[in-house]
Amino acid sequence: MCTSHESGHEHAQEAPQAGAGRRNFLRATALIGAAAAVALPATTAQAATAASPATGWRPDPDSRRFTLAVMPDTQYLFDGPSIDKAPVEASLRYLLEHGKDENIVFLSHLGDLTENGAKEEFAAIGEAFELLDRRGVGYSVLAGNHDVKSSTDDQRGATPYLDTFGPRRFRSKPTFGGASSDGYNTYHLFKAAGREWLVLALDWRLSAKGYAWAKDVIARHPKTPVILTTHELVVEDDTLSPNGQQLWDQLIEDHDQIFLTLNGHDWPAGRATRKNAAGNEVHLHLTNYQNRYFGGAAMIRLYHFDLDRNVIDVETVSPWILGRAQKGLNELERQEIELSGDADRFSVEIDFADRFSGFDPVPTRPARPASKMLIPGTAAYWRFESPVSGTVRDLSGHGNDLTVVSVGGGTLGWSSGHHPDQPGHGSLEFQGYKSPLKGAYLRTVDGAPLNSATFKDGYTIEAFYWLPADWDASHNAWSGLVSRTGRNGSVGTVTDDPDEPLATLSLSDGPGPQWAVHPLNQQQLATNWGDETARETWWHLAVVNDGRHTVMYVQGCPVARNPHAPAIGIASSGRPWLLGGYEYADKIDQILHGRLGDVRIVARALPVTSFMNH
Repeated sequence: MCTSHESGHEHAQEAPQAGAGRRNFLRATALIGAAAAVALPATTAQAATAASPATGWRPDPDSRRFTLAVMPDTQYLFDGPSIDKAPVEASLRYLLEHGKDENIVFLSHLGDLTENGAKEEFAAIGEAFELLDRRGVGYSVLAGNHDVKSSTDDQRGATPYLDTFGPRRFRSKPTFGGASSDGYNTYHLFKAAGREWLVLALDWRLSAKGYAWAKDVIARHPKTPVILTTHELVVEDDTLSPNGQQLWDQLIEDHDQIFLTLNGHDWPAGRATRKNAAGNEVHLHLTNYQNRYFGGAAMIRLYHFDLDRNVIDVETVSPWILGRAQKGLNELERQEIELSGDADRFSVEIDFADRFSGFDPVPTRPARPASKMLIPGTAAYWRFESPVSGTVRDLSGHGNDLTVVSVGGGTLGWSSGHHPDQPGHGSLEFQGYKSPLKGAYLRTVDGAPLNSATFKDGYTIEAFYWLPADWDASHNAWSGLVSRTGRNGSVGTVTDDPDEPLATLSLSDGPGPQWAVHPLNQQQLATNWGDETARETWWHLAVVNDGRHTVMYVQGCPVARNPHAPAIGIASSGRPWLLGGYEYADKIDQILHGRLGDVRIVARALPVTSFMNH
């Protein structure tokens, strides 16, 4: 943090945050060991740590959920005669104790480790970080203006900072990538979510040599996302400091790999978002709590990456205060145990694949030959890799060919769009409309073996679909993706609507998938309900019956509303199946408005690993 002549708010005190959220208060129960260590004399605490199991640090490199920990300015805890390393040690123990559960992959300190840059101050914080060194935990540090002479840049030469946290400290760590020749700039690599990530830890002030080094590091890792850490960049919401603007102009803006920057120095916490030269957003975050109780109490910010949800969930906690909770907290500790303001707990939405596509595009999965989809039991398989002209052949060879039926002059379109895991690269565009009814759909030819099949030993029906933004429930709901014609009441006495079709895989008004079928052993329709599925997104849908029960899967995941009652087979009146159409009372009633990709029907239950999207 700045001295008074470097910042106009050096002496301004922000009031402690009232009513701070403590939804994770029970974490304190996992920190009894940390609390005990804090309460013990230093020599006893060190012995207790040394006796702890040396299990090593092994984050899961393939999990699509991982955590990056950030520690901002700790300078007031290492200030001459008032050195107190307990809060820092508590935060580091927290990382060790929660490393597996939260898949913590790395820690970045944002500078101003000490108040005066003195040898004894660095000796104390250097000793605290030995907790991570003994377990092989990857971390980075960098010099802030209080760690070195603030008027100098990274060419300043020897300092106590460099003696304690110079490159030689990190050379044995698997995450250490290298350092600039002066030793003040380092880069670190970790593996998470199945890929490599780079942390660029830059000095308080970069020289021309520093900028050249940073650009070279990025150039030597052309497909690696970069998190840039430095001491000063953002000074408040939507505002960069002069030095931060220089970093933006000379490094960040033209390097698309930098998607996130982290800095301390100023307060309160703030954020900025800017678009780089490639037109992509860069998220720039300021985090610093030294103005709060106990000099910030070595608070840590946890960046929880979730690549399945395309989000980074951010939270801020004080493990030192959490660890003291069992002893009873004072008034200020109760307010600081966990921060819940908008600047301290928030989420950042990032479509990671799209954001990184400019330098590391996800390779398109190639089309797979139709023959690969003809697994044992395949009753019918249709794919649409070119516009429909006449008959659509059943690629299974069983003769379940499809013909086009036009309603109100409607036609079928074609698109190269497809689910990323779809075997065939193409889809049909159905343009159905309810009132007046218009569109086109496909039906199996008369005499197709599928028309009379009852699948009493089980079945799997799969389809890929996509709905446009203008899909409207009032005009497009309850259209069929795949359906069997023939009235529900045509095969015997029924206890529900006799005019519903014998089987339909339809889209409700959600829109969400629904499988309604007349089993051979029931006198009514059995229905599986899926959740709503987003428009303008490709979905894989599967309905699997093992001869007794039916389960619906969306993207290979079972839905909640699968009926438990036994359901054997699919009743048949010998009439055709439809793709994109839905009949009621033996008349076409609705036509799909959307795209339909590969469709396959197999006369047995398939495991998820045998679905077409695998």
